[in-house]
Amino acid sequence: MPTARQTNLLIFIACNALILIALYMQNIMELKPCYLCITQRGFVILTGTFALLAFLHNYGTKVYGGLIVLSALAGGFFSGKQLWLQSLPDDQVPACGPPAEYLFNAFSFGDALGMLFRGDGNCAEVQWTFLSLSIPSWTLLCFLGLAALGLWQIVRKH
Repeated sequence: MPTARQTNLLIFIACNALILIALYMQNIMELKPCYLCITQRGFVILTGTFALLAFLHNYGTKVYGGLIVLSALAGGFFSGKQLWLQSLPDDQVPACGPPAEYLFNAFSFGDALGMLFRGDGNCAEVQWTFLSLSIPSWTLLCFLGLAALGLWQIVRKH
């Protein structure tokens, strides 16, 4: 079994891999991230940051494990919200909004952040699938895996 420190490093590496995959999809595959995609990336980064801090500090495993679980479940909530938007009939999908860059230029940070958390019609579009699962489906599975590793950090015997 990997040590607590090795597990935190694994979580950090997994989060970095997820961000690299997202950047590949955005820049090479030219898939445009929607508001909820950007929000999910934020929670992947937050989860990875907690794991990196836990790795560097090498103590407080249960506290950092709890933070990892909370941030991964929060990210999973937004993945689930995007999956819900993707399941809506076309006539119930909310209207599409402006690009995220515009939000932060035209609105206060708090208002723009609120719009990112709500999502819009762009979030309902399925741009890519693998094994019949869309990007937010895969992201939700990753968040659940990260949460499980964080939970393992809480309950494991040291």
